This record gives sequence, structure tokens and C-alpha cells, in this order.
Amino acid sequence: MRILVVGAGATGGAFGTLLQEAGRDVTYLVRPRKQEVLRRDGLRFISPTADRTHPVKTITAPDSSEAFDLILVTVKATAFEGVLGEIGAFVGAGTSIIPILNGMAHVDRLEQLYPGQVLGGLARIVATLDGDVVRQQMPLTSLTVGGLNGNPVPTDVSEALDVPGVDFSVVDDVAGALWEKWVFIAAAGIVNCLFRAPVGRIIEAGGRSRILEAISETEAVAAAAGHPVSDAGHAQAVGILAQPGSAFTSSLYRDLSAGLPSEAEHILGDLAGRARSLNAPTPLLDLTLIQIRAGLPT
Repeated sequence: MRILVVGAGATGGAFGTLLQEAGRDVTYLVRPRKQEVLRRDGLRFISPTADRTHPVKTITAPDSSEAFDLILVTVKATAFEGVLGEIGAFVGAGTSIIPILNGMAHVDRLEQLYPGQVLGGLARIVATLDGDVVRQQMPLTSLTVGGLNGNPVPTDVSEALDVPGVDFSVVDDVAGALWEKWVFIAAAGIVNCLFRAPVGRIIEAGGRSRILEAISETEAVAAAAGHPVSDAGHAQAVGILAQPGSAFTSSLYRDLSAGLPSEAEHILGDLAGRARSLNAPTPLLDLTLIQIRAGLPT
């Protein structure tokens, strides 16, 4: 199976390396500058258990129009629209596409363009891009996939992704899993962006009840959409976002505070739009979006 990993950042570089080490045929779709770096230096991936550098195969959008069997879209939402018009050259009738992004808007867009070829994908990994080096901070590396709209996950896709170093699973309700992750990330974004502080300081300032309101608010949107959050998912959200003394901040808040491109509209804006269509009230989400759109102070 020929696998195209779109993007060689933290997520794409980590999973691509593990796939390549298991003997999978992996190619990265990258920008010309990144291609030069990878051709010269290879892809270096530092995990909690190993530090390795591998030569990798790369292409840029104009290079080829040959179809791949599996495409993993691993870019951030801010880059998604840019690559959306490029991957079409690599999609054939038998290509499976797995986007690994936060939210759900990207799934809808890909389904419109490639109906029946898109699978749901959910990755859990704590990794960053340090220059051109992929650094993984924690040993957790999991990938969950599932079919959408009643379509099964092809056997060859499952076999290709089930490799050492990855906790791989196929689930029946991948849409529910995607929604559960989305509303947690949204709640985290609301908490940090609205109150502009880590969780522990917000709680010290008397904000615990507001944190719980944010969690309930986003979970209510998921329930209205037909994807109620599990008891375990709710407990995990409360455990992370309402922990006294915690230094937790969301990646969305960190990006905004640093003046970097953010996924605010993809994560929060899209959720607010769906909430309105479902008549689900989201007062804290709406206030957070005003804060962000007006210019979050750094």
C-alpha cells in the first residue's frame, strides 16, 4: 500500500516515521522549502524511547499526479484549505483518505469532494515541531479510525496502520469520538481564552463553576447534534480542566497569545455555527469568540 502523508509536522512526522520503520511505503507531501530540508537532512524524530533520523521520500504538489492508496492529512486546520486543492491529483477511485485534524469541518469538506472515500481519524500524541525536528514529549501514540456514513474501514487500510509503536484501533462510532474530542478542545479553548490564564489560576480566582459551565455548554451542542459525550469523556474533561493548581493551557490559547495562526474559527467558530443551527445556547462560547475576533491581548 502506497501511503501519502500530507504534512511533515509533529503529527505527520511522528506517525510517518513509525509507519516507515514498520516497512510501509511512505511519501510526504510538503512545501518546496521543507522538501529541501528533508532531502538534505532526513526526518529526525525524537521520542521518549529513541532518537532517529531517516531518509524520506517527498513530493510537492506539482511533482506528480499518480494516485496513492491511502492519504493521511495531518496538517493543522490553518493549512487545510491550502492543501485541499492539492491532494486531488493523488486521489484515485480506490484511495482512502483519513484526515487527522481537530473539529469536524474538514470531514464535511472532504466528504463533499470525495464521497465514500473518507474515513474518520483520531490521533492522540503530545509532540511538537522544534525547528525541523519532531519531538514527542510523552509516550502516548494512538490512532483510532472508523468508517463514516455506514462505510467500513477497508482491511488493507487497517493492516497498513497497525504498526509497532502505535496503539491502533478501529471503532464503530468514529463520528462520536471526533465530536467528543472536539467539544473537549472547545471547552479548553473557552476556559483559557475567555479568562486568559492557566486552569489553576482561574480556579483560584473563583472560576471553577464557570469552567464546569463551559464543559456542559459544549457537551450540550454535541448531544443536540446526536453525539452525546460519554460519562468517561465528561469525567476526563472535568479532571483536566477543573484541577486545582493545574498549569494547563490549551494549544489554541498558546497560539493566540504568541500571535501565531490559530484554529479558533475551525474549533470554536464552527461549533458556534452548528450550535445556532441546533438552537443550542452557547453564551460562554459566544463571548470567547468576541474576545478572539476583537484581538486577544498577549
